[in-house]
Amino acid sequence: MVNQPNLLSKINKQRLPCHIAIIMDGNGRWAEEKGQERLYGHFHGVESVRDIVEGAAELGIQYLTLYAFSTENWDRPQPEVEGLMGLLVDTIHKEVPILNKNNIRLHVIGDMSMLPEYAREELQEALQMTATNTGLNLIMALSYSSRWELVNAVKNIGRDVQAGKIDPETICENTLQQYLSTSQFPDPELMIRTSGEYRISNFLLYQLAYAELYFTNTRWPDFRKENLYEAILDYQSRERRFGKTGQQIQEETELT
Repeated sequence: MVNQPNLLSKINKQRLPCHIAIIMDGNGRWAEEKGQERLYGHFHGVESVRDIVEGAAELGIQYLTLYAFSTENWDRPQPEVEGLMGLLVDTIHKEVPILNKNNIRLHVIGDMSMLPEYAREELQEALQMTATNTGLNLIMALSYSSRWELVNAVKNIGRDVQAGKIDPETICENTLQQYLSTSQFPDPELMIRTSGEYRISNFLLYQLAYAELYFTNTRWPDFRKENLYEAILDYQSRERRFGKTGQQIQEETELT
């Protein structure tokens, strides 16, 4: 791997993605490959979270969404789920002072009603303690699935139609976007998935419509700033056309 300073120097700071989303995959397999319990991998994955959040903040990334726990993850063995909840609460408790020191604001998306009460209380306190920070917006997707989010949005739109707050004829893409749990954030421009899987696994299905997708074989516990830099450089090498032709994009660039 090219060393970190060289990678960092190659990044065009004027063409950074505003919002990066990451599927942090491979914790359990990383641990099993080392002959350890799966929770050992999740524990070491926290170090990667800390490093990537720091790297994103240093670069000036405005939004970073981390897929930490899906609604499907509740079906994992009970000891692993309980261990993950304990790790979540302990990590948040320890990291809030660091988030505040670095002016990072924490957000959470997902079905919070599924979390144990002690986890919800710890999260709520962390959200309040970082609410006035103005730097990187760190969005944790917890007990989240995109299908849950979309169904929930449709239900709420239906209720507002029934209540006369919305005319069905006026419903458009912007209407749906306003009812998503990510309504206050721009859509991700770059989605990274670690550990060699080529799926988006029920993650931000609507929001990733025009995101650049980047897959790496690196397991999440081994993912560090230099890996993030590689993903951003790959992103910057691509032409984002949004359905237009390359010539149209070039002409629009020349006019700006």
